[in-house]
Amino acid sequence: MRFTPRFVVPPVITALVLAAPLTAFAQRMAVEAEHGMVVSAHELAAQVGADVLQRGGNAVDAAVATGFALGVVYPWAGPLGGGGFMMIHLADGRDIAIDYRERAPAAASRDMYLGPDGNVLKGPGSSTFGWRASGVPGDVAGWALALEKYGSHKLTWAELIEPARRLAADGHRLTQFTAARFRGQAEKLGAFPDSKKIFLNGGALWRAGDLWRQPELAATLARLQQNGPREFYEGETARLIADAMARNGGTISLADLKNYTAVERVPLRTTYRGYEIVTMPPPSSSGIALLQMFAMIEPFDVAALGPNSAAKYHLFIEAMRRAYRDRAEYLGDPDFVKVPVAGLLDRGYIAGLMKNFDPNKATPSAGLAPGNPAGWEPPKVAMLQARRAELAAESTETTHFSIVDADGNAVANTFTLNGGFGSGVTIPGTGVLMNNEMDDFTSKPGTPNQFRLIQGEANAIAPGKHPLSSMAPTFVFKDKKIFLVTGAPGGSTIINAVFQVITNVIDFDLPVSLAVEAPRIHHQWMPDVVNYDPYGLSTDTMEALRAKGHQLEQRNFFGAQRVPVIERYPNDTMTIMVDPATHLRLGAADSRKPDSKAVGY
Repeated sequence: MRFTPRFVVPPVITALVLAAPLTAFAQRMAVEAEHGMVVSAHELAAQVGADVLQRGGNAVDAAVATGFALGVVYPWAGPLGGGGFMMIHLADGRDIAIDYRERAPAAASRDMYLGPDGNVLKGPGSSTFGWRASGVPGDVAGWALALEKYGSHKLTWAELIEPARRLAADGHRLTQFTAARFRGQAEKLGAFPDSKKIFLNGGALWRAGDLWRQPELAATLARLQQNGPREFYEGETARLIADAMARNGGTISLADLKNYTAVERVPLRTTYRGYEIVTMPPPSSSGIALLQMFAMIEPFDVAALGPNSAAKYHLFIEAMRRAYRDRAEYLGDPDFVKVPVAGLLDRGYIAGLMKNFDPNKATPSAGLAPGNPAGWEPPKVAMLQARRAELAAESTETTHFSIVDADGNAVANTFTLNGGFGSGVTIPGTGVLMNNEMDDFTSKPGTPNQFRLIQGEANAIAPGKHPLSSMAPTFVFKDKKIFLVTGAPGGSTIINAVFQVITNVIDFDLPVSLAVEAPRIHHQWMPDVVNYDPYGLSTDTMEALRAKGHQLEQRNFFGAQRVPVIERYPNDTMTIMVDPATHLRLGAADSRKPDSKAVGY
């Protein structure tokens, strides 16, 4: 691996960029820092985290402060009504996975989102919209667990929440992007009085530059400061959530909130070309899929194929296809189903998945059978025949931030409401916007969800169960030292975004900023379509891929529905590289999200 001087792009990379297809992104240089770095989708949240590092807090302290701040300034993806995953690397060498994914309420049932005709419900009462769409939120519990066990204990819980409380109480100036997001979801938000009041200015709509205050959310944060994290699950906030749910036919009860706990899990790890990759285990599907894809492509000389060649894209598509096929068949909450992790990650098994790989021809997804990993015990009901359905556009509504502190501790954190502004419901009196995470379960095995993902019986709804996820907070190590911290939003596209950023650095030696900004593709087995960034593939490359049998679809179209301009780039990967030679923290905030920022000190 070669490392170039600071801010200098070598001639070979300049030539590569000039020869590459036109991208829609203005290239950013990585932000350098000697001590600590926070990279987030919103500048204000990144600054909050960096301030915590400067005050002597560690990466976990900064993560808690950053998460709460995003809940205020990035409301369509980061409010307290969601859940996610946190990967923690400690300077002493330990790696920890915190699972604070939402759980299904006790009142949930396997067929709760099927209508009388047996088909999946749409609109109010569905898994995507309204009071019945939410799982029990995990953000507060997850961050509290991380802080209690792995924080520096130099800053208190209340001190770490204070920047977010101030942002909510005193307000902040809305960016053009945020104001556009509010307008873009006016129909959903307008259906619920508190959401209309807060996010749509009572129907008058907010404009860029407006001072936006959230007094009810500020009061909720103040209660958390005063009474601790269990206030959200057992105190006044919990009562407000449960009462509102009961009044409106929702499914989350006070007992569901009281019984919620975050879970510490053991990360998954593998090696790839001399690097070690450490990532999330189930109930995230990301870790298994990522490690499978790296193992599938490692036998090939990827660097020799070239970063923008049809041959490289073909190889990557076929690896994605096979990993997502296994995802659909075998992945679910390990607390409820036996996920054959060892069998799925066995190198011999993975090599077998690629036995029918043809470098000249696409493998049709419809005829691709799943593998048969050791340790698999099928659920009682077999997965139904996969079929396509009329579906909504891909959601981008997850957010990721990455942090490295002065001592070498690191956090990769991804959390979400699932769809844009979640269920659309804001709990009266709290300012808390709720998730629509129940759609990440299999409402009907074999029928795609809002991300067009087909899932199996292993991910069927059950009380207390975590839905399957694609969130992929990930570390890469070189010589046992942290090298990359990365992750992304983008629903089902998350896994492939993280995969491509890592290969851009390892296989093509791209500077981290260019590795993040480079165009990306996506394939998820079903539908059998390759999505690509606008302007991301040259005409010659597209013709070569079509000649191999691939169907291509630009990201700004999904079926007949045109996606708004601001949603055409779902994967804003927030990445930090620690240069092994200089030890500088190099922060790369993806310009696919215009408010993103890397802040270091």
